[in-house]
Amino acid sequence: FPMAEKQRLNIFPSRMALTAMKVRKKSAERGHRLLQQKSDSLTVRFRKIVGQIQDKKIEMGKGIKTASFSLAQAKYAAGDFSTTVIENCSTANFKVEIAEENVAGVKLPVFRRYGDLSSKDDEAARMEGSARELTGLAKGGAQIDKSRVQFVTALEQIVELASLQTAFLKLDEVIRITNRRVNAIEHVVIPRLENTVSYIISALDEREREEFYRLKKIQDKKKDAIKLKEEEQELHEAEQERQSAMLTGFMDQGADDDIVV
Repeated sequence: FPMAEKQRLNIFPSRMALTAMKVRKKSAERGHRLLQQKSDSLTVRFRKIVGQIQDKKIEMGKGIKTASFSLAQAKYAAGDFSTTVIENCSTANFKVEIAEENVAGVKLPVFRRYGDLSSKDDEAARMEGSARELTGLAKGGAQIDKSRVQFVTALEQIVELASLQTAFLKLDEVIRITNRRVNAIEHVVIPRLENTVSYIISALDEREREEFYRLKKIQDKKKDAIKLKEEEQELHEAEQERQSAMLTGFMDQGADDDIVV
C-alpha cells in the first residue's frame, strides 16, 4: 500500500473534526487489536485441527484396513451374505447429526453420531440377537458381527475426519478474511486517519499562526495610530506654545513710551 500515506479523508479542519478523527483512530486501533487476537486464536485452532486431521487419517486408514480384513474373514467363514444383510436392513441404524462449536465468534460445524451408544460392548450386545440367525458351525455369524463392529468404528472415524476437514475449510476461509481485514485496517484505515489528524492539526496550527499574525498586525497598527496621535498632539501643543510665546514677545516689544505710569 505505497499510496496509503498520501491519502486522507476529505474533511473540513476544525476542533470537532479533530476530536472525531482521534476517536475513530482509537476505535480502529482497538478493532485492529481485537481482530489480530481473533486471527491468532483461530490460527492456533487451525494448526491443532491440521495435526488432528493427520492423526485421524492414519487412524482411519488402519480402521478401514481392519474392517476390510474382518469382512474377508466373515465371507470366508459364512460365504456371501450380502443378500441376507440387504433383506434384513430396513432402517438405518447409523445416523449423523450436525452441531456447532463457537471458536472466537466463528461457528464451526461438528458432525457426530446421532444416538451414539456408550460403548462398543453395548453395540455388540444389541447386534447379537440379529446375528444369531446367521451363526453356523463355522461361526460365520460371529465373524459377521465382528466385521460389523469394525465397520461401525470405521464409520465413526470417517465422521470425525469429515467434521475436522469441514472445520479446516471453514477456519481457512475465516482466517483469510480476518487477515485481510487486519491488513486493511493496519495499512489503509489507520494511516488514512493518521494523515487526516496530521492534516487537521497542521491546518489548525496554520490558522492559529494566521490569527496571531493578524492580531499582531492590528496591535501594531493601533500602536502606530496611538503614536501618530501622540506626535500630532505634541506638535499641536508645541505650536500652541510657540504662538503663545510669540504673542507674549510681541506684547513686550510693542509697549508705548508716551504712557506715563
